[in-house]
Amino acid sequence: MANTVKIYNFMGLRKGAAALSILLLVISIGSLAVNGLKFGLDFTGGSLVEVGYEQPADLNQIRDQLAAAGYDDAVVQTFGSPTDILIRLGRDHDPQLGDKVVAALQQDSSQTLTLRRNEFVGAQVGEELREQGGLGMLLALFMIMVYVAFRFQFKFSVGAVAALAHDVLIVLGFFSVLQIEFDLTVLAAVLAVIGYSLNDTIVVSDRIRENFRMMRKGTPIEIMNNSLSQTLGRTLVTSLTTLLVLVALAVFGGEMIHGFAVALLVGVLVGTYSSIYVAANVLVMMGICKEDLLPPEKEEEVDDRP
Repeated sequence: MANTVKIYNFMGLRKGAAALSILLLVISIGSLAVNGLKFGLDFTGGSLVEVGYEQPADLNQIRDQLAAAGYDDAVVQTFGSPTDILIRLGRDHDPQLGDKVVAALQQDSSQTLTLRRNEFVGAQVGEELREQGGLGMLLALFMIMVYVAFRFQFKFSVGAVAALAHDVLIVLGFFSVLQIEFDLTVLAAVLAVIGYSLNDTIVVSDRIRENFRMMRKGTPIEIMNNSLSQTLGRTLVTSLTTLLVLVALAVFGGEMIHGFAVALLVGVLVGTYSSIYVAANVLVMMGICKEDLLPPEKEEEVDDRP
């Protein structure tokens, strides 16, 4: 197979890729430290108001009406159908809030509006969800490291976890820099990015291990380039088909899953890059060699009988 595949010098760009990754990580971590994440109501608490329209409503017009009434932080989206509108407000609950919102919307509307729900999401619930989500992510990374170390070799586990941490931090940094709302759907997307990136990294790692054992000649850099070139077609096809679906979701999926689709879009792009230039780069920096991947020799039994 190595003879029929064009070999690209991926590792020739490893220093530039490492510099790019470090720059992106510094920006992401800096933004997370200074700006933090713009948590949604799932994490911060607030009020939910559901309003029923007689005919499909214009979300942009509703946002403008609410902003004019003093509700600048309102998040407006459809809920099940174009006539059901869910409005999320990051403020303390007011029993009369639903009536006030309906009154503000009714002023410039010829339709008869119906208040269907006026609820409060407690901040304590959001805090628990945030802590459990973070712990779940750390546990996932630890278990992945154990699995890869057992399945391949310790240096591969360090490379895989470095790639996953790289992807997660950059996705979180993207949301922090642009101050896009971070809710439970985005958290689910971040966890999905871990799974996607890991799958790609495992495929690449398996080919690297196979080539280290099969190729008698060649430096570790040459073996890496062969392995990455052989898996490039599979990586590109998988990434492109996934990106097509995610672009469709981001454009046509509606506001309810927009953050989810955007997080996965960024995660798939960064995950494809990290499988080549983070996981493999870490292996090179840790001095991976053929001896690391050779199966252990069986010790010969010595007959001590006289």
